[in-house]
Amino acid sequence: MAQKTIVVIGNGMVGQRFCEKLVEFDKAKKFRIVTFCEEPRAAYDRVGLTSFFAHRDAEKLMIARMEWYREHGVEIHLGDRACSLDREQKIVRSQKGVEVKYDIAIMATGSYPFVPPVPGFNKQGVFVYRTIEDLNHIIEYSKKSKRCAVIGGGLLGLEAAKAAFDLGLETHVIEFAGRLMPRQIDDSGSRTLIKKIESLGVKVHLNKSTKEVHGNGVVETMEFNDGETLDVQMIIVSAGIRPRDDLAKESDIHVGPRGGITVNDQLRTSDPDIYAIGECALHRGMIYGLVAPGYEMAEIVAANLTGDERHFTGTDLSTKLKLMGCDVASFGDYEAPAERAVPLTFDDTFGGVYKKLLFSLDGTKLLGGILVGDASEYGTFSILAKGTQPLPCKPHELLVGKTGGAALGGVDAMPDEAQICSCNNVSKGAICHAIREGNLDSVGAVKSCTRAGTGCGGCMPLVTDLFNAELKKAGKVVVNHLCEHFSLSRTELFAVVKIKELNSFDAVIQHCGKGNGCEICKPAVTSILASLWNENIMAGDHATLQDTNDRFLANMQRGGLYSVVPRVPGGEITPDKMIAIAEVAKDYKLYTKITGGQRIDLFGAQVQDLPDIWERLGAAGLESGHAYGKSLRTVKSCVGTTWCRFGVQDSVGFAIRVENRYKGVRAPHKVKMAVSGCVRECAEAQGKDVGLVATEKGYNLYVCGNGGAKPRHADLLVGDIDEDTAIKYIDRFFMYYIMTADRLTRTSVWCEKLEGGIDHIRDVVVNDKLGIAAELEAMMQRLVDTYECEWAAVVKDPEKRKRFTQFVNTNETESCIEIVPERGQQRPDFWPNEFVSLEQFRAMSPAETQPVEDAGTFLAPPSEWHSVGKVWDFPKDGGATIKYGAVQIAVFNFASRGEWYATQNMCPHKKAFVLGRGILGDAAGTPKVACPLHKKTFSLETGKSLQGEEYHLHTFPVRIDGDDVLLELPPTELLDQELATEIGCRLATSCQTSCQPASSLPRELLEV
Repeated sequence: MAQKTIVVIGNGMVGQRFCEKLVEFDKAKKFRIVTFCEEPRAAYDRVGLTSFFAHRDAEKLMIARMEWYREHGVEIHLGDRACSLDREQKIVRSQKGVEVKYDIAIMATGSYPFVPPVPGFNKQGVFVYRTIEDLNHIIEYSKKSKRCAVIGGGLLGLEAAKAAFDLGLETHVIEFAGRLMPRQIDDSGSRTLIKKIESLGVKVHLNKSTKEVHGNGVVETMEFNDGETLDVQMIIVSAGIRPRDDLAKESDIHVGPRGGITVNDQLRTSDPDIYAIGECALHRGMIYGLVAPGYEMAEIVAANLTGDERHFTGTDLSTKLKLMGCDVASFGDYEAPAERAVPLTFDDTFGGVYKKLLFSLDGTKLLGGILVGDASEYGTFSILAKGTQPLPCKPHELLVGKTGGAALGGVDAMPDEAQICSCNNVSKGAICHAIREGNLDSVGAVKSCTRAGTGCGGCMPLVTDLFNAELKKAGKVVVNHLCEHFSLSRTELFAVVKIKELNSFDAVIQHCGKGNGCEICKPAVTSILASLWNENIMAGDHATLQDTNDRFLANMQRGGLYSVVPRVPGGEITPDKMIAIAEVAKDYKLYTKITGGQRIDLFGAQVQDLPDIWERLGAAGLESGHAYGKSLRTVKSCVGTTWCRFGVQDSVGFAIRVENRYKGVRAPHKVKMAVSGCVRECAEAQGKDVGLVATEKGYNLYVCGNGGAKPRHADLLVGDIDEDTAIKYIDRFFMYYIMTADRLTRTSVWCEKLEGGIDHIRDVVVNDKLGIAAELEAMMQRLVDTYECEWAAVVKDPEKRKRFTQFVNTNETESCIEIVPERGQQRPDFWPNEFVSLEQFRAMSPAETQPVEDAGTFLAPPSEWHSVGKVWDFPKDGGATIKYGAVQIAVFNFASRGEWYATQNMCPHKKAFVLGRGILGDAAGTPKVACPLHKKTFSLETGKSLQGEEYHLHTFPVRIDGDDVLLELPPTELLDQELATEIGCRLATSCQTSCQPASSLPRELLEV
């Protein structure tokens, strides 16, 4: 039987979803699929369009790779718009002259941005916000602009405003209506959202209508109907969308009076062989501008074409977004009128949280609602609104009582038909079935199998809860062990070390571990020891247990160079200290940058220069900024009453007090704090782990915020407290976090995972529910009383200074990466991509001379034994580097095993000469070293990659003769040809894949 041809006109998110679903449902392969894509690339995630400004990589937005189309026989025409639809002959024609005869046509043409007919909108500098090409044009034009206006305060308008703001432009949002997001939230919700947006520095103008744009060929000034003007250089128009129905009109397919291709409940148009889905479709007088309804339409049509009988009767318009760092969500019938709904509202002006829930008149049913500032309960509330069962609690308990999840009785109490993922219409039952039948072992596997959580991501907390619940039912345990050497979590290990008063890694692993440790448990244990006993991390045997950042008291950067970050408490610094920093930067040719944490970073220091640099900084009164540690980083402040006319408290003075109290305190992860002098919040305290916002009566204390990769608004712990009370509560909070959080867990994640969340933390910290407040305060006070600047201890100790030498067998030094000029400073040249890096490795280590499956020992005859140092030159359970000819070799004293090893010092992954600074450990008994840059691990015995990668190391035999350490090495001229530092240095920043002899490389290019 011949295949029928289905032509999909449009390859956006909805068109692509139709192709995916038809491939999935068409088991008999009855259909040939042809799709036309007007853009130069296949379907990509428009919902995540704003993320493009962060990575500038269109590939990261792709929904399916081109391989997917080839594997499933989908014929795609990129950069070719379908421009003609001949219904009589049933032929689709494209701009490039392609003709395809169809049996069924699917119109997924989407929408286009509506641009109001305003005089001057044709000038240079006016953009729309719709495609990747639009974004590229915006990025380029922003380079010559300072101020941008975004016309439209809806969903896309605020996304565009975020993009403009992130590009460094002064950003203004112009909205015709009296509130932002007028289709999704009410006036009160809009006020909360505006407050959040304006706190970032974006200006919002409501009830504004643009009359004309003035300028000599380019945008210069906007004139509004009220007579006011605004000088701008750039305008982004995001005033809504219109359905792309022009092809339907030209083909005499019925469209609505205001646009949109008219469809019935089966999504058929007036031509029974043509369907319309997504934003171009008009169903029962409604155009759906969200992706979830479009996905549902696509699935219904695909199912019906393969024998099912489904109908589209409208859909839920619930949506959850994060707009400019602020959660915004609406669900259910959020506009239900007063004759059938009773509202309950929660409006926290200080916390920036607004919630409005609409209940049935008798209070037994949740109809819908609006959430601004905190949408953590969106998933639970939307399920309640969709359900038919009466509420399992009183209405007010959803707002001020237990969390929504608890009100439902947890995920187990949800019915199987409860929709978990609205973007992809995935029910609880489907997720649970997939976990059970597919033996899924991770949340990522659940996402891949069911597509739940692959849309907006708002359902992921519920997906995770379902996954954990199903594992528990199956009798499986979600293991939280630290690593293979400790069958304990970090929290459990902390308790053991505290109770047993263990004070060394050897004592800890002997008491409750096994093996020799690794790059995971060694830093975790030493962090626990520092948090409890506060012994200097460079003391005794602690140093080689640390990640390289802590071992050398500086953040390792590309090429094995380091950063130098002095502490600037509260952001306040004297001119003399700035001069001292500047003189060091000039003398050592360090790249200098002001950070977001209100201090000065110096980049590019070589390891051997660090003690001398810090000796000079210390003499100027500067201390370690602990930028290298999982500890307090900074306490950011505004100027408060010191200078600001709006300040109500001395935020600078208090920030300095807070930073000097908690500096150096080790924690499970880095900790950031801030103090704002008034509710204008210029220090962004509500995005920190600990934030203090001044009020007329004192300070509001916020905790568990995060402004990083996964932003989280901090929770208000307690309000209107004085400075001493704030310090007391921070002591308790900080110490409780240190005691109970998992390894590498920020306070924001810790709070979300902690049973009871912020309410539990408040009970412990403020109400002393567990009766441990005094102990927590005493533990913190001990850390404060025993503080010592770690760099000051190194500078005055000659033995500690020796650890920073580049080579233990010579006073020579050499640079290990090419340095290039940039904007009056210098930086390391860029690394090549992963493919080039691997090709370089192959060229440096030809298979015929060094097969991966063989041991990596380099014994090119004739080899001889060479003394490279004394036993005490190489730290216990650590490594150091020696220089042999033009080659760097890492020598490891694995004292806990009674063994010695030697390898090339260059990690083959990024050609960085850093392996001698890596952490030693074992994997299932195999001795290994972890590269400090990217934690690539290699066998010390064979040199093989323990991740199964092609990269491997050359290894060399080691012998101890009395106090002498000897290596068996080939002649220098032979080894130089293979492993000379200059070869790796050149390839580390080059796209070439062949190796040049060391003699052919100009040394001046390698000078720092």
